[in-house]
Amino acid sequence: MLADMASDQQEQAPGQAKPIALGIDAGGTQTRWALATQDEQILASGTAAGLTALQTDNAAGIEALRQIFAGLAATAGSHGQVGSIRAGITGFGGDAHTLPNILADSFGLEDNWISVSNDIEIAYMDIFKPGTGYLIYAGTGSIAAFIDTEGKFHRAGGRGYLLDDAGGGFWIAREAMRKLWRAEDEHPDHWKESDMAKRLFKLIGGNDWNVSRDFIYHRSRGDIGKLALAVAAAANNDPVAMDILQNAGKELARLGSAMCTRFGNKPIALSGRVQELHPAIVESLRTHLPPEVSLRQSTCQAHFSAARLAARQLKNRP
Repeated sequence: MLADMASDQQEQAPGQAKPIALGIDAGGTQTRWALATQDEQILASGTAAGLTALQTDNAAGIEALRQIFAGLAATAGSHGQVGSIRAGITGFGGDAHTLPNILADSFGLEDNWISVSNDIEIAYMDIFKPGTGYLIYAGTGSIAAFIDTEGKFHRAGGRGYLLDDAGGGFWIAREAMRKLWRAEDEHPDHWKESDMAKRLFKLIGGNDWNVSRDFIYHRSRGDIGKLALAVAAAANNDPVAMDILQNAGKELARLGSAMCTRFGNKPIALSGRVQELHPAIVESLRTHLPPEVSLRQSTCQAHFSAARLAARQLKNRP
């Protein structure tokens, strides 16, 4: 007790700033961060380059992570001394040490002040209390999440772009490029009659197959996912683009329906940037959900939620 009192007095000594908390919400396209005081007030927020936990699989990926976190540490340092970190990072789940260790090195913190989880868990807690609903999150990828009353995390989808992630930005972009080149196989120069194809070729830099091949196989998942913007922009004039977006909504509805089948009907929230692409996605999602299940759209501020969670940890800091 005396030690605790002495610690409290030391923290509040004149001229000694209290540590601040950092929340990170990292996806393949963009990383969002926020800083909070110990009383959970947001100090600052911003964005950084996208990243995923899959980058820990190779040396180049790890070096890229170190550079991103080093830049974030420098930015956060201008606001105060970071004392705790809560990070939600897409793709996290297998390696429980590499990412926390990189963060610890970048910010000069001990491991026990760093908590890393999948980004969807933090997003869920930003929208629902445990056991009260399902979150469908569609950004570059797609997943449905449920945290039960015992705190256990359940998922549907979120298997990654090689297996699925249907309805997400990468999937929309891949479907568009697949349909574009199949049409070219059957009718060369068909792209000249397609608003979607013209928009896609403009983004990737040309209509030659070599240009498409280099873009698809050498660019990042996030860069490819951004092609979904061209699909959405063309949808009102291009039936192929509209069909892709409507199928995206159908695929997202499948995730929500899977959760309802497993755990019973509960309210569903849709979050992530895919919902902003075109109204057809949300309309299709509503159509393909069970009629008795409510759906609402949510602008997730998971980086704020993560910062507040990190701030709560600071309250116990010796």
